Amino acid sequence: MKIDFDKENGLVPAIIQNYQNGSVLMLGYMNREAYEKTCETKKVTFFSRSKQRLWTKGETSGNYLNVVSISEDCDNDALLILVNPEGPTCHTGTESCFKKSFQNSFLYDLEAIISDRITGSDPNSYTKKLVERGINKVAQKVGEEAVELVIEAKDTNTDLFLNEAADLLYHILILLRAKGTSLAAVEEVLRSRSR
Repeated sequence: MKIDFDKENGLVPAIIQNYQNGSVLMLGYMNREAYEKTCETKKVTFFSRSKQRLWTKGETSGNYLNVVSISEDCDNDALLILVNPEGPTCHTGTESCFKKSFQNSFLYDLEAIISDRITGSDPNSYTKKLVERGINKVAQKVGEEAVELVIEAKDTNTDLFLNEAADLLYHILILLRAKGTSLAAVEEVLRSRSR
C-alpha cells in the first residue's frame, strides 16, 4: 500500500467503520508511524493532533478497535479501516462518534438486542429462557419455525408468510449467538462463496 503522507503535513484521515454492521464509528488522523503501528499491532493507532503523540484507541478505556482490513482511497491520501470494536467507540459511551450512523442492516441491531437479552437479568425474557434450556431446544425451535414457514409458503396469505419468515430469522439469530458465532460470520461465508 502506497499512502501519500506528504499532502497534508504528514497526516492522512482514517475513517473507522464497524466490520460487522457497516456503521461509521469515528474519524482520526494517522502519520506514517501511527499507520505502521496499526499494521503491526492490529489495533488502530492515531496521531493525536492535540497531544502531538501517538494514541492507540482503547489504551485507557480498553475499548480497542481491532483491525480487520485497511484500504486506501483512489488518491492514496485517505484510509478506510474496517474494525471489530471492543465496546463503545465514542468517549461518551456510544457505539459511534456520529449522532446518526449508517448501518447496513437492522438485523445487526436485532442481533445486539438478542445478545443483551441472553446476558440480561430479566427472568421473563423469552430469549433468555430459550437459551437457558440448552442448544438442543434452540435448534429444535429453529426447525419448528422453518417448518411453519414452509407451510405458509404453500398458502396465499402473505402476512402470515412474512411473520413466519421473521420468526425464523429471529430464532436463527438466537441459535447463532447460542453457538458463539454471529451474523457477520455467516455473511463472510456467503461472501467467500460469491468470490
